[in-house]
Amino acid sequence: MSSMTRIGVELPEDIAKRLEAAWPDVSRGALEAVALEGYRDGALSRDQVGRLLGLSLWDTEAFLKERQAYLAYTEYDLDQDRRDLDRIAPQLSSSPTPLR
Repeated sequence: MSSMTRIGVELPEDIAKRLEAAWPDVSRGALEAVALEGYRDGALSRDQVGRLLGLSLWDTEAFLKERQAYLAYTEYDLDQDRRDLDRIAPQLSSSPTPLR
């Protein structure tokens, strides 16, 4: 397992009190905010968000969906995926082992 780095944040007392009233666990809320913005900015992958928050693949997907942080998938990406599938589809249909 990789080592961990501790990061501290200083907040004005009035802001800290508002966050404490809104979030049951301010440290966890701050960690989730970092993970979410890191994902939205492209600095973190979905897997890294899951590792950071200690979530399974599906819990990470749910976390991101609840916060409307969707996969950055463009029309170009879709076209590329279609071309790739068209290219490999003949190989798949001639495969002796059925795909599941």
